[in-house]
Amino acid sequence: MLFAPDPGRLFGRLPLRYAVLMQLRFDGQLGFPGGYVDRRLRPLEEGLNRVLALGLGRGVRLVEEDYLVSHVARGPRRLVAHLYVKRLSLPELRALELQAVRSRDHGLEVMGTVRVPLYIRKDRLGGLPAFLQNSFVGAAKFQLLYALKVLNMVPVGKLAQAVAAVQAPQKTASEAAGTTSASPPALSPPGPA
Repeated sequence: MLFAPDPGRLFGRLPLRYAVLMQLRFDGQLGFPGGYVDRRLRPLEEGLNRVLALGLGRGVRLVEEDYLVSHVARGPRRLVAHLYVKRLSLPELRALELQAVRSRDHGLEVMGTVRVPLYIRKDRLGGLPAFLQNSFVGAAKFQLLYALKVLNMVPVGKLAQAVAAVQAPQKTASEAAGTTSASPPALSPPGPA
């Protein structure tokens, strides 16, 4: 997870706090820059820096001290997702975003970079809660929330509010407006002809 402090404000009033970089993958899921590394062939950080260069270019190097947490995936494949976190300056992060468009994997495995909105709008749905409704690869959503919490990038109460908004049943537009509509007819299997 690459991030930078961001003193900006959205619409002149919502503090952005930090710019957190994620990528849209070829399969439509969001994830952190990185990729698969086989530890039998090379040290973890060496492999990580190799796959980072493929998706972002050669603008950043991670070291062992940047390690934050690991998550073991359930299922038939033995996969461990390691999260490394590196703080950059905002100009460094912007330069990486621009460079990523010229990386080897851009348009192939990586469709583009995105920033995580760390604000919550007054409707309590816009910003981070809406972002969390996207599809994330593997442990990326868990790791994002974990990093935001332990690095105190979003106040704990606001983070809990964002997660609760995602877990709450969503109202339809007519319910939110206070109107009701007729239920669609129940579908039943066709009878004998």
